Amino acid sequence: MPETVTFHPDLLESHCLIDARTPLEFAEDHLPGAHNVPLLTNEERVEVGTLYKQQGPHVARIRGMELTAPRFPAIMHEIAGLAAGRPILVYCWRGGLRSRTIATVMELTGFPVAQLVGGYKAFRAVVSEAFDNFTPPGPLVVLHGMTGIGKTTLLDKLAARGEATVDLEALARHRGSAFGSLGLSQDELTQKHFETLVWDAFRRLPPGRPVFVEGESRRIGRMTLPGNLYDVMGESCKVWCTASLETRVARLTAEYGLREYADGLGEALLRIKKKLGGDKYAEIAGYLERWEMEPFMTELIVSYYDRMYYKVREWQEDLTLSLEDFDAAAEELVAAVEGSRAT
Repeated sequence: MPETVTFHPDLLESHCLIDARTPLEFAEDHLPGAHNVPLLTNEERVEVGTLYKQQGPHVARIRGMELTAPRFPAIMHEIAGLAAGRPILVYCWRGGLRSRTIATVMELTGFPVAQLVGGYKAFRAVVSEAFDNFTPPGPLVVLHGMTGIGKTTLLDKLAARGEATVDLEALARHRGSAFGSLGLSQDELTQKHFETLVWDAFRRLPPGRPVFVEGESRRIGRMTLPGNLYDVMGESCKVWCTASLETRVARLTAEYGLREYADGLGEALLRIKKKLGGDKYAEIAGYLERWEMEPFMTELIVSYYDRMYYKVREWQEDLTLSLEDFDAAAEELVAAVEGSRAT
């Protein structure tokens, strides 16, 4: 029998992770860095599961062997190529027959291999528990500010300086605004996998150092911040970022003012028509139709984004930071955070 191991985050770096589940199961969520080498196809899993329920485990296992045995050589060669000499860790839904079958085949052919106890369910429990009472690896510094300020760009500048950052919007594949899905798609992202990505992003950070994140609502597009992360962010250091209206218009125009986004801008504008009111909607839609980006973005900021933001803002910032110059802002912010920690 192959060796069995319980999950530990160190395994994600030390082993080649092989997910023996179906492509559909893998797409819903999987261990970070895992490779999908399914023992059964999506359809075959349904067939074998039906046999198990209707005729019992013996008949189901015989059918499973009929389907999979001819693939063993190909599976072995594929996993060997992926492992490239590293030890192999195989898992399935709950550490059952699928992962044990592949692990046994690899062991019989002389590869260093282990089976994950509890499978994906054991890993999922670790992620869920992490967010039940979330404790970041270091104090959070949360960047707030109106749409178009450039908070994401500031995060990128901080990351380039070697600071600890987590870009929640990038992980959610959404910019967190009414127009935040343009050029991005959450269609293939599930809530479970989003939570795994967030868990993994925080896991990789060095302990004890400040962690810079962008302030978000509980939802980013279709994704919901896991566990009590939103509450922890609300109790953390808050930085209010500022920039002039002209700067914000220019930045929004640079980000969204692409002709390829024309249809998407129109659809997003239609979704907020009721909040704008009929006359204001007609005015802004006219700017878009004529592709007059400066007045279009200006009215979006003044008549929608800023008005909506102030409705939900219920806190006071710990620090105010101008984002007119991103490099200067990054330097000032790091110095301020380090100074506050030293006192």
